[in-house]
Amino acid sequence: MAFPIVNSIASWFLKKRIHQMELFLKYPNEVQHELLNHLVQKSKNTVLGEQYGFNEIKNYETFKERVPIITYEEFEPLIERSRQGENNLFWPTPIKWFAKSSGTTNAKSKFIPVSSESLEDCHYAGSKDLLCLYLNNNPNSKLFTGKSLRLGGSKELYKENGTSFGDLSAILIDNMPFWASYSSTPNNEISLMSDFEAKMFATVKSTIKENVTSLAGVPSWMLVLLNRVLSYKDETNLINIWPDLEVYFHGGVSFEPYMQQYQSIIPRDQFRYYEIYNASEGFFAVQDQNQSKELLLMLDYGIFYEFIPMETYGTANEKIFPLDGVEQNKNYAVVITTNAGLWRYKVGDTVRFTSLSPYRIKVTGRTKHHINVFGEELIIENAETALKRVCQELHCEIVDYTAGPVFMKGKDQGAHEWIIEFNKLPDSLANFKAKLDLELQRLNSDYEAKRKNNVTLNPLVLHAAKPKLFYVWSKQQNKLGGQHKIPRLSNKRDYIEELLRINDSL
Repeated sequence: MAFPIVNSIASWFLKKRIHQMELFLKYPNEVQHELLNHLVQKSKNTVLGEQYGFNEIKNYETFKERVPIITYEEFEPLIERSRQGENNLFWPTPIKWFAKSSGTTNAKSKFIPVSSESLEDCHYAGSKDLLCLYLNNNPNSKLFTGKSLRLGGSKELYKENGTSFGDLSAILIDNMPFWASYSSTPNNEISLMSDFEAKMFATVKSTIKENVTSLAGVPSWMLVLLNRVLSYKDETNLINIWPDLEVYFHGGVSFEPYMQQYQSIIPRDQFRYYEIYNASEGFFAVQDQNQSKELLLMLDYGIFYEFIPMETYGTANEKIFPLDGVEQNKNYAVVITTNAGLWRYKVGDTVRFTSLSPYRIKVTGRTKHHINVFGEELIIENAETALKRVCQELHCEIVDYTAGPVFMKGKDQGAHEWIIEFNKLPDSLANFKAKLDLELQRLNSDYEAKRKNNVTLNPLVLHAAKPKLFYVWSKQQNKLGGQHKIPRLSNKRDYIEELLRINDSL
């Protein structure tokens, strides 16, 4: 009887937040500029604040002139000093936690500062707002009559010099409020297991006994877990195991390649999929409508946003705009200033605005994850959309993929080389390859121009991967689970060659 009461109280509490959201929905740019002023004034006496004269910054134009845009590598010396226990370097309150992330393009670990303010006012606020919006859109939800099955890449936190570091999931779980812990499964002990295989087995054993009403995690790794649940119970769909299952909250990678597989194991017409956009650096956006994949940019989490048009990114004419300077349907690199002391920091993601009132976005890829060796500017959004359309037409399913360039050699033209692991193979790989190539041309005029008459690019090269190739690669890289992502597109051949070598050995 306790769960209906919890459901009622939680619904009432979370729905109150809707009224608070109305402020930034109505006055988005004013909220953002007021937030910037607050961050600057709060940090004016830090080492970085004194270096850039924060006490004299009264508006965005001065902020833009004085504070340079930075990458992690440029900010790392200050972060390392903070990890050694120094305070007041780039944020006035002590930084207790650092989210360790290796990313997908660099084996070197990154340590992203997580302040008390960012933990509470950003990461946890985002999780609560996700539930708030979902409940507001689905008033008959029975979400809290059961538990949320979570799957993170959590490993134990390591402590040194008075600070802690580890996977963001571990930081969130370690500091999780009671209500969230109470409504989640598996327990913290299992969630924080460092051995991914052991954690998967323990999670299956633990969660099949629960009344799971929602799922939360990265699509690729969650699918691995759910298939193991089905195998363990000798079932073909999850509704037979968890009859009250109603929603999957997902993020981290594009959901497009996995949609068909989820629909096949969760055969419920009213089942909901809610996407989020978060990272170690912060919680940025959340799906706020049942049937739309657009994400509402959250403007009151202590993050000030700027955007670099991708046509100028990395050039001598690079431009940057605050929120009130963006245009619809253009591709932008994201730059953030946060309540954890990241100042004009390049996140590495690219987004496209689908709406300017309110500000809604779609994540289109990574600044480093595209193929532009021949001027074709192929981005992840193109790849995901093309793969989805071809898979639907040919009734096949994809597990994972990556693609890279085939460089010109002598008189030989260049090309794109793909390796795709299928869950369900197409009847003809040659037909799949031809249709994928055509679909990419329809979606990307630059790619189409380079492919015309094979003037620059030959037809793409396609390899069908052996089963579990990407799982084996991830295990070898110690990147199983959680926020670890498969590198989709690259301007170099490192990933494709390594995967082809492993594929040959399987």
